Amino acid sequence: MNQITTEVLVVGGGVGGTAAAIQAARMGAQVTLVSEFAWLGGMLTTAGVTAPDGNELDAWRTGLWGAFLTELIQRHPEGLDHGWVSFFTYDPRTGAEIFADWVKALPNLTWIQGQTPQSVLRDRDRILGVQFENYEIQAQIILDGTELGDLLALGDIPHRWGWEFQAEFNEPSAPKEPNATTDRYPIQAPTWVVVMQDFGPGTTAPPIPAPQNYDPTPFAAAWKNYGLEKCLDYGRLLGDRFMINWPIHGNDYGEGVERLVGNAADRAAFFEEARQYSQGFAHYIQSVDRRYGLAEGTFDTPNSAFAFHPYYRESRRLIGLTTIREQDLLPIFGGQTAALPITTSASGCENVEQCCDAIAIGNYANDHHYPSGDIPLAPKSIRWGGRWTGTPFTIPYRSLVPKNIDGFLACEKNISTSHMSNGATRLQPCVFGIGQAAGAAAALCVKHACQPRDLPINALQTALLTDSIAPNAIIPLFNLPPHHPDWLQWQQYYLEHCGSYPGNGYAPSPIQAASLTQPTSAPFSGQFLQNGPQDYSLAIDSTDLWQLVTTDAAIDGALSMYKIRHKLQIIGRKNAAGRWILVEKILS
Repeated sequence: MNQITTEVLVVGGGVGGTAAAIQAARMGAQVTLVSEFAWLGGMLTTAGVTAPDGNELDAWRTGLWGAFLTELIQRHPEGLDHGWVSFFTYDPRTGAEIFADWVKALPNLTWIQGQTPQSVLRDRDRILGVQFENYEIQAQIILDGTELGDLLALGDIPHRWGWEFQAEFNEPSAPKEPNATTDRYPIQAPTWVVVMQDFGPGTTAPPIPAPQNYDPTPFAAAWKNYGLEKCLDYGRLLGDRFMINWPIHGNDYGEGVERLVGNAADRAAFFEEARQYSQGFAHYIQSVDRRYGLAEGTFDTPNSAFAFHPYYRESRRLIGLTTIREQDLLPIFGGQTAALPITTSASGCENVEQCCDAIAIGNYANDHHYPSGDIPLAPKSIRWGGRWTGTPFTIPYRSLVPKNIDGFLACEKNISTSHMSNGATRLQPCVFGIGQAAGAAAALCVKHACQPRDLPINALQTALLTDSIAPNAIIPLFNLPPHHPDWLQWQQYYLEHCGSYPGNGYAPSPIQAASLTQPTSAPFSGQFLQNGPQDYSLAIDSTDLWQLVTTDAAIDGALSMYKIRHKLQIIGRKNAAGRWILVEKILS
């Protein structure tokens, strides 16, 4: 058994764990990162979800998430907007290369692969270390970046699993009592992503075998309201490939999902069923059109068209100093942002009556997946930039910190959040921000020789905002992307005067266009059509109509002011899957 002592130990190489390890190391801490797989990135790579959701507006593309997108654009000169579920689709191998390169550039970050946690070393209310198959590693601060919150169980750290009912948090969308859905599906359904390929019209792809006990019935209505091509274009990738993560009678699999937190044999049985179910869906697609087959070689796995592991939408969840509830993410009355998280118990606050402990931004709609179908949810979306997007919210630092345990931070989907609010906090860019904040917190705890619960919040917030490599926004402001000269000023102002935060999410500062274009951008001109509020089109000619969308606040403001039939000249990028033009610059 190899014994290691380090300052910061990050267990799990998912989105949050990878971000945490990189950030802690960049801030000078001695970091050991232990991952199960030879790829880092979790949801964004090993789980195959290479069409991330949320934080797509320019103002939210900050920190390590923004840096990751910048790297993807540089390494994918063909552009990232190929599917219609996301503005960003890419090759998972490229994502893994980016994370590996970032880690290699840090001599104070040791990355150990092929290990999973077996037990947690604990002295009363203090976590001391973790034992793996071949290592025992002790650290001052330990972060749980596992996909299923494994350290919470191994370390007997108080946590939740499954649904809460209305009596617990008074959440508007929570069920009042158990029902068939809550009984059968204690958490959201995972998906074992498979990547398929179009071998071309008139061709026959290599056959995809039907799995054992194959039943096509669950897939029969998969694209009833879309058509097969639209279904595939949902996650279209470069090279005529498709990320198959289809939520409607597709490859979500939740039967016996509680086995994920059972013993090793239970988890392995669920894995096999979930992968076979995804293979069954791929087989069903091929039975409709033989041109579609498996994109072999996409992943470094034995079945190389299939991801390393399921895409987990939910895990065990910490019981922290605070719990994020559904109502904490919903827009305030008459506004388009959630209220900032206020605490009266946070250290490092000059005015404890008005202390905001936000450390990351999310904005995705509350999205829940159950094989039994959708459940009614309180509205958490707005139209902005010509399309629907989620209203922004913030993650409080207290949700990363256990109530009574020291030496420990959560940094993945395992933060202190309710089952309902997990539907929005679980998304990849949000978890990126959570991980970056957790890593910064760990490094500061080492520097100041303090416990996470005692860390001055304003020190953490300042470190995130002024980071020399990847400064991260923590206050949602639609009109202030990171390149804006007033960005830092207003971020700091609303942290210090959180009672003045505007419910519309706009700081009183002039909007400036980014004027950034990509190599795949091109000029377009035609008649501008406003079909309704935040619903724009460009008629290039009488038969060529395209939706206009943008992620830039200045362009959003300009489009909202144009009259119908305005002659419009723009620079942007066509997305055939979504039938939109992403506007990057307005010429006239």
